[in-house]
Amino acid sequence: MLVSVAVFAVMDAAMKELAQTYPPLEVGCLRGLASIPFFLLGVSVTGQWRLLVPVRWRDHFLRAGLAIVMLWLFIYSVSRLPLGTAYGIVLCAPLLITALSALVLREHVGRHRWLAVCCGLIGVAIILNPRGTEVITLAGLAAFAAALCYSVIALTIRRLTRTDSTLSIGLSFVVMVGIGCGILAWPGWVPVLPAHWTWIAVVGLSGSIGQYLLIHAFRCASPSVVAPFEYTALLWGIALDWVLWGTVPGARVLTGGSVVIAAGLYLIYREPLGSRDVPKPLPDSGI
Repeated sequence: MLVSVAVFAVMDAAMKELAQTYPPLEVGCLRGLASIPFFLLGVSVTGQWRLLVPVRWRDHFLRAGLAIVMLWLFIYSVSRLPLGTAYGIVLCAPLLITALSALVLREHVGRHRWLAVCCGLIGVAIILNPRGTEVITLAGLAAFAAALCYSVIALTIRRLTRTDSTLSIGLSFVVMVGIGCGILAWPGWVPVLPAHWTWIAVVGLSGSIGQYLLIHAFRCASPSVVAPFEYTALLWGIALDWVLWGTVPGARVLTGGSVVIAAGLYLIYREPLGSRDVPKPLPDSGI
């Protein structure tokens, strides 16, 4: 999950760059279609073509529909907010996932996990600064709505891993998102410039790797265990903002980020002590 978050941060930075030229839904389409060749390459290497057939078709379509909405909202938010600020808002997703996994999946969430996640949320609140103006914007609300969509998607992934292979879940996602976003974006499609093909390749490669690792993480542990590791996205958002766009975080972002990181480290420290709550990895049909 830690590596997945880092790789996805690179993908988000590339999508932010593309969103300066193309509409959010078109960027979502490019994100899906560009990942397909890399997934097919992985399948050709392993020769596990039979594992590409989905089992839970309804859950695949539900996840894809939510992902299309999530991508549109998130890409819109990062096109108007610094990557670190958008991540700060989206980082409320682990708390939502923990609450939903307890309420919907009836999974046990110990008090130490609740404590770590709540402390992380306090750090996010420091970053957002409710008295400021960054959150009370359409872009800020879009980021929060994207976090809510992602929370439901995370639970769907956990259910899919019980019957479907990792490659099946990942490939169906990028195909459905690419086609779905493409259909919605077609009326306002902007021709892709040759200079942007490098960014598109980065989106495709990082998106496919991140997706595979994300699914495998949810296969090995419950959503309430995996989700808090997404707090590390804040570090990557701040670093990429500084390297690519010269945006330096203020004291508020650094203070809140420190609280978030401390909460994540505490969760990592406590997890071996509460390992009895973590389910055994689900089978991956031979992968």
